[in-house]
Amino acid sequence: MIRKMLEKDRKRAKRKVHIRKTISGTAERPRMSVFRSNKSLSIQVIDDTKGNTLCSASTLEKDLRNIKKNIEGAGQLGEIMGKRLLEKNIKTVVFDRNGYLYHGVVKAMADGARKSGLVL
Repeated sequence: MIRKMLEKDRKRAKRKVHIRKTISGTAERPRMSVFRSNKSLSIQVIDDTKGNTLCSASTLEKDLRNIKKNIEGAGQLGEIMGKRLLEKNIKTVVFDRNGYLYHGVVKAMADGARKSGLVL
C-alpha cells in the first residue's frame, strides 16, 4: 500500500515538473494553480515574474468551510475564485493543474472559473 502511494506521488511530481516547464504566469495573464487533498481544495493565482500570489480561495477559509470536497463543491470554489479575480480586473489566466489529471474535481474547478466569466 505504501509503495503504491509513493509511486503515485512520484508520477504526479513528474507530470508537475513537465507542465511547469511550459507554463508561466505574467502580470497580464497570471497562473491559476489548483491543489486538492483528502480534506481540502484550494486555488491560487500567481504572478511568476514577481513571485506574488495575487488571489486565493480555499475550503479552509472560515466562510468557505461548508463547501464539500467533491465535484459540485469544486465548481463552487472555481466560481468564487473567478468572481474574486474579476473584482481585481484579472480576466484571463493560465490554468496549472499542478500534476493532477484534468478530470473530476480539477476539471470542475476550471469549469466553475469559466462559468463566472474568466478566460482560461
